[in-house]
Amino acid sequence: MREDKSFRPSYGEMFRVFGRIGLLSFGGPAGQIALMHRELVEIRPWLDEPRFLHALNFCMLLPGPEAMQLATYSGWLMRGVKGGLLAGLLFVIPGFAVIMVLSALYLRHGDLPVVAGILFGLKAAVLAIVVEALAKVSSRALKSRFAWALAILAFIAIAFLKLPFPLIVLGAGVIGIGRSALRRDAPSVVALDQGDSSPLTGQTLRTLLAWGVIWLVPLALLSYLPGVPEAFAVMGLFFSKAAIVTFGGAYAVLAYVGQQAVEVHGWLMPGDMLAGLGLAETTPGPLILVLVFVGFLGGAREAGLEPLVGGFLGGSVALFFTFVPCFLWIFIGAPHIERLRSVQWLSAGLSAITAAVVGVIANLAVWFALHVLFGSVAETDLGPLVLPIVDLAALAIALGAGVALLRFHANLFVVLGGATLAGVAVTLLV
Repeated sequence: MREDKSFRPSYGEMFRVFGRIGLLSFGGPAGQIALMHRELVEIRPWLDEPRFLHALNFCMLLPGPEAMQLATYSGWLMRGVKGGLLAGLLFVIPGFAVIMVLSALYLRHGDLPVVAGILFGLKAAVLAIVVEALAKVSSRALKSRFAWALAILAFIAIAFLKLPFPLIVLGAGVIGIGRSALRRDAPSVVALDQGDSSPLTGQTLRTLLAWGVIWLVPLALLSYLPGVPEAFAVMGLFFSKAAIVTFGGAYAVLAYVGQQAVEVHGWLMPGDMLAGLGLAETTPGPLILVLVFVGFLGGAREAGLEPLVGGFLGGSVALFFTFVPCFLWIFIGAPHIERLRSVQWLSAGLSAITAAVVGVIANLAVWFALHVLFGSVAETDLGPLVLPIVDLAALAIALGAGVALLRFHANLFVVLGGATLAGVAVTLLV
């Protein structure tokens, strides 16, 4: 598929429409994709239905936030690389600004009773949100015994064997490709459609070189320039790695981020990660902006600079190295989308990764539940058993949010608002 030149809105029109999408893109990927469909397909004839769905299917195969990449792809269809940059940046920048302000408030005032109550309610609601995400993803991804087996193996690998998330993703992909190759009905050679694209044209190589420089030169500068705090170099490498393996979106990568940022680097405490996801749920833009919160706290605490300065720089590092690869995937892959979609073994490998992601999200749900519901270290004797004390207030808020989301399909902001009010009431009255 080549760039679509049949309709070319002006940059001013694109700025207004994609700016509005960026400001109103609450509610996670499903809500964001629905908003883009309404703005780009229903209200104005910028994309037709088949073209929009075609782009969405391609973006679902990529690592990173699919909604942001769909915005970038849509902009590319209309006005090439400049249009893709405009659309992608407008989708991210409003949420980035909001999450930076919230991160600063959390750093400075997170221990105030009212703020603590808000965060307490958000953490409990986040548990319900993750369980809802697990239910939705599993219903789409686990349609065979093989997929269920991969999900269970991925859960065991990350929960009990403590294997790193990138290794689980790679292993699932290899298993899926191997199974495709061994199936009797699979052709030994896959014919590729060469009519619309060819492997690594000169344009593709130039794109790869340009965006490789944009991505890797700043990483090298952070690593080798004198006077740059070591923490920023570590963050640049960390968020670059996360951008490569984030199949399944923000919920999947949080298991990897939590393992590294909390247990390995010590940038965050477990409660910080829960608070960050809760704050990210309330901001526009992709949910993966929670990584900006991680970078902010890491920079504030580890860079050796004034906390707000270190936090601003750390959040900016997280933003850059999380989203620059997204532009690379789109600008290289979009011209070859038909070729990629025709490769059967690649599709099998990506389907296996999607199944493994379900197991990773299940581990994330268990991890959240342990830290939300068993925040107290006190224990109680129950006959021959010794059990940790359950935080009944957190359990009540989480159950209420879960029923509202899963049973009544309540609006996310109504659920989050109710949870924060309940958290404040518990904190101030108990």
